[in-house]
Amino acid sequence: MTEFDTRRRVFRDLHREGCFALPNPWDVGTARYLRHLGFAAIATTSAGYAFSRGVADGSVGRDEMLAHVKELVEATDLPVNADFENGYADDPDDVAANVRLCVTTGVAGLSIEDAADRRDNAIYELPLAVERLQAAREAIGDSGVLLVGRAEGFWVGREGIEEVLNRLRAYAAAGADCLYAPGLREPEHIRAIVEAVAPKPVNVLLSGPAGLTGSVDLTMADAAALGVRRVSVGGALARAAWGGFIRAATELATLGRFDGFAGAAPHAQLQRLFAATGD
Repeated sequence: MTEFDTRRRVFRDLHREGCFALPNPWDVGTARYLRHLGFAAIATTSAGYAFSRGVADGSVGRDEMLAHVKELVEATDLPVNADFENGYADDPDDVAANVRLCVTTGVAGLSIEDAADRRDNAIYELPLAVERLQAAREAIGDSGVLLVGRAEGFWVGREGIEEVLNRLRAYAAAGADCLYAPGLREPEHIRAIVEAVAPKPVNVLLSGPAGLTGSVDLTMADAAALGVRRVSVGGALARAAWGGFIRAATELATLGRFDGFAGAAPHAQLQRLFAATGD
């Protein structure tokens, strides 16, 4: 059994019972810090990584994203779930080819969305969306990688709960191991999804108070009580870091003051951490 086989087994076991947090780092340093905090697994964030490159979410190409995913896989010994957007293709055969490339990075899981483009927010018709999930399932084969089927209807404001439920049921039947519908705002919608695809696990995006981020305002305990198996935060950690940077930089630029640095992490703390976790 290889190291990647072990990570994939651990990752699947996490989905069998209980509810675990799946935070989203955007570079090696943040991945290693999350490992330091004791999280059992991590997931990439297309938005967080895109912003770190100075481009909009959805603008990073396949090859660059594969390199980023591989870098995070190699950064720690944790299982990594890849935010693989729409598989970087429309055609199912092309999705399958790209999924095979993602599997070779060593990921423990990967998600495929049914939104064709994060900038235009076009949703694939259900028959094509199902065919794309089936192609991804076949490409994963017996590698042990966990496949997440994502229904983006709520996230892009195109579909309501009944349409999303219908899609998630279809994705579960097509071979998705875990189901995910970002953008949910009502606890009863989360419960409905959990019940609709049971016994398969459900991922929920929680990223701050309702109204601030469009996320439902729940705690980890609340999510567990609703039957959720895992909770991810998407680009929220990256946006929190950007918030601190913007406040400090804006104060410096407009007021010539350094008050914004008051909450900064001590240099010595980071130095000790990365001296211990770095190569």
